[in-house]
Amino acid sequence: MQCPEPAGHAEARAAEEEPISFPITAPPTPVASRASPGRVWARRLLHGAAFALAALLLLPVVLTGLYRFVPPPATPLMVIRALEGDGASRTWVALDALPDAMPLAVMAAEDNRFCRHHGFDWGAIAEAIEDAQAGERLRGASTISMQLTRNLFLWPGGGWPRKALEALWTPVVELLLGKQRIIELYLNVAETGRGIFGVEAAARRYYGKSAAALSARQAAGIAAILPDPRDWSPNRGYAAKRVPVLLRRMRNIAPLATCVTG
Repeated sequence: MQCPEPAGHAEARAAEEEPISFPITAPPTPVASRASPGRVWARRLLHGAAFALAALLLLPVVLTGLYRFVPPPATPLMVIRALEGDGASRTWVALDALPDAMPLAVMAAEDNRFCRHHGFDWGAIAEAIEDAQAGERLRGASTISMQLTRNLFLWPGGGWPRKALEALWTPVVELLLGKQRIIELYLNVAETGRGIFGVEAAARRYYGKSAAALSARQAAGIAAILPDPRDWSPNRGYAAKRVPVLLRRMRNIAPLATCVTG
């Protein structure tokens, strides 16, 4: 029989067995330094500029996808001409309502390799560079796809910023629209005279008829004025002299134009 442990000993042993706890405190939280107002505004401006740049680059992609199915309501050049007081008359006409001579004439005048390139005519670009190096008169190397990109989204005139954006967006136009839609849009938005856009308005002004009723010679006449539509007329001057040349080209490129004429 065990003798009861004295009370003092039991309390001492319990105190020895009780774990000793130490107060634990979390390390102090570092206080973030407050950015100066100048840095805050600089950051906001940087974010705003990045958003604006992204919108600038993506908006033509969205619009190009939309224009695959619906006609564009207006182009930058139409707005400019309207503000200048010239007006911007245009009547939409579908490609399948036009004679084959109309797209053929435009291809003969502006881009006879239209069906064989993917937005850029590298052969024409190389020839233009060679002519410039030889000191000859500069020739244009813009394809119909490049011109359509410019008409739909950009401003008239030159400058490297516009050329850079044109080069950036032309492949998008080629990829999303396809050849037939590109030529259809071009025939409806290209400037064809003072205050008029598209071949339908041009046919009615110059020949008093619908574009659907144009002859091959008349189609060539409209195509002949495209380099300077505000000052040229298909019935006189340099443009009238171009018509026989374009008619010959139209006959030559017809077998290579099946991407448009079928």
